[in-house]
Amino acid sequence: MQTYEKYFGRKPRGIWLPECGYVPEADQYLKEFGIDYIITESHGILYADPTPIYGTYAPIVSPKGVIAFGRDMESSRQVWSSINGYPGDFNYREFYRDIGYDADYDYIKPYIAHNGVRVHTGIKYHRITGKDCEKDVYNLQWAKDSAEKQASHFLDSRKSQISVASSYMENPPIILCPYDAELYGHWWYEGPYWLYILFKKIHFDQNDFKLITPSEYIAKYPEMQVATPCRSSWGANGYSGVWLNETNDYVHRHLHVAGDRMVELANTYSNEKEPLKVQALNQCARELLLAQSSDWLFIITNGTMVDYAKKRIKEHIGRFTKLYEQIKENKIDENFLKDLQEKDCIFPEIDYKIYN
Repeated sequence: MQTYEKYFGRKPRGIWLPECGYVPEADQYLKEFGIDYIITESHGILYADPTPIYGTYAPIVSPKGVIAFGRDMESSRQVWSSINGYPGDFNYREFYRDIGYDADYDYIKPYIAHNGVRVHTGIKYHRITGKDCEKDVYNLQWAKDSAEKQASHFLDSRKSQISVASSYMENPPIILCPYDAELYGHWWYEGPYWLYILFKKIHFDQNDFKLITPSEYIAKYPEMQVATPCRSSWGANGYSGVWLNETNDYVHRHLHVAGDRMVELANTYSNEKEPLKVQALNQCARELLLAQSSDWLFIITNGTMVDYAKKRIKEHIGRFTKLYEQIKENKIDENFLKDLQEKDCIFPEIDYKIYN
């Protein structure tokens, strides 16, 4: 909330929950911090209690007053699916071919990592071409043609979807289309162009529907069904298994101990004035948040860069524990603290008292 306000100059009305992970117990905290609505995974709405009449085509409101919008499955599949999603079009730029790896080593060495390790440079000359084949050179016009066709397809699909849904509803249906920002321009190089063409087509080429934000929809149609969203996430199989299974469950006891210790520190030193100790307490909060990052458990589950993920967990728990003990013993190592402040500098304005 604080980080959003820092960059946007106002508090957010709604939030896209991390990993789209929802539990009903979160409602009281969402309300406490002024969150009016959340975005959940599709089945978080579809399996709500009682079952919502309109599925994901209308928001629901929990008994505690948190409004929930569900991700639309059809529009998500068209963009996200690794099998038939737009980003897999053979004319699009191939993300995994990069001159950092393709070019002659002696030629590229001055432009990659300082230790000589090959890395992505962002310069990529090939198109996807096909599966398990030699990659052709990228053709910008072909890529643009594909993006324009797919923008038209997406538009026509939404028109058809809205037309069918509207016949069963009193209020206009809402099609919620949330996507990771990193998809556009990063994984899918042509994504921003596709968005640009899509928005132009929506504006100029049709009168069937309008673009709207969740906040605007709530203001126009404030009456909605009361139901409790289902526990859910957008992880594989839709619940919590990605972040809690036999490959990574050992991590949670360490995270719980560190979390309890952070609360202990915040309460014990709630009126702390000594600058060095305040800095150490704030750094403890950073190390805890970094240890809790959902990416580490995700990486371990998927078996990619497992050693790196385990290393990061150990590092952040280790740094937190060492700082915790130094604070408790009133023996803070200034050089150790300074080193951590440079390495782990996320949330520069963090205030450890949030754990009080």
